[in-house]
Amino acid sequence: MEIVSLFSGAGGLDLGLIQAGNKVVWANDIDKDAVATYRENIGNHIVCDDIRNIDVAAVPAVDVVVGGFPCQGFSQANRLRELDDDRNQLYKFFYQIIKAKQPNFFIAENVKGILSLGKGAAIRQIVADFEEAGYLTDIHLVNMADYGVPQTRQRVFIIGQKKSLGDEMLFHFPVATHSRDGVNKWISIRQAIGHFPDPDSEHNMPNHIYSAYKVTYRNFTGHRRTDPEKPSPTILARGNGKRGVCAIPHYNEKRRLTIRESASVQTFPEDFHFVGTMNSCYRQIGNAVPVLFAKKLGEELVRLGATMKT
Repeated sequence: MEIVSLFSGAGGLDLGLIQAGNKVVWANDIDKDAVATYRENIGNHIVCDDIRNIDVAAVPAVDVVVGGFPCQGFSQANRLRELDDDRNQLYKFFYQIIKAKQPNFFIAENVKGILSLGKGAAIRQIVADFEEAGYLTDIHLVNMADYGVPQTRQRVFIIGQKKSLGDEMLFHFPVATHSRDGVNKWISIRQAIGHFPDPDSEHNMPNHIYSAYKVTYRNFTGHRRTDPEKPSPTILARGNGKRGVCAIPHYNEKRRLTIRESASVQTFPEDFHFVGTMNSCYRQIGNAVPVLFAKKLGEELVRLGATMKT
């Protein structure tokens, strides 16, 4: 299928969709480093600009629109929020693209907290908005470790389908392939990154450098011990309290994960090169959808595309 990607970042979602056999024809992000990374590794079809400056008419009409919109406007203190809330401008643009272009499907990704925001008022409003725009919606809370990603990362995926395609959802959400216990156990972080050379030795691995932010252990995100025999904790996009990114501690307890190791936990290919400062690269990785899971979504789109042509 042909796809438009909003809030693309470095392109984890897009790369997986492309690997499955789809074509991303237009993408957008405001972050210059992320766009440079995307162009170097994926393609030149990405526009670097604030999405609020984009003319909706300039966005191609396609089969699928994907993206992860911010949700700051859906606060508990703002349960009766409207689409013109200033903090919802980015969500509003995503919504307007869907409503104007009427793709057959859309895929929206967000943090787990969107389900509980305003005691569920936010997600109910989002579903109502897309219902009004002409779409059936399914909501899925996913632990990436259940899909072979070496990371206990929980994210929400909203799948939308144009009502004109029928009353039943045609998109079959990927079935989990791994579990904490069972035949296919979760992939551990040691399995994912144990083969990398010591970053302090001579090597030619791209982005294999790490933050000097001191490893200290306390019961707080980004400061907990990393168990080598379990999936990695969630790779972060922020968190050191100084506008920097708090990279997860390596299980050797001597340093934090390198950019390359963090990217492998997010299932980026090992030759995928990130552009920008160390902090920028960590942030790009932390904001991404794991490529392996994105490919599974893409495979379902390919199946649907083939089915709809017959």
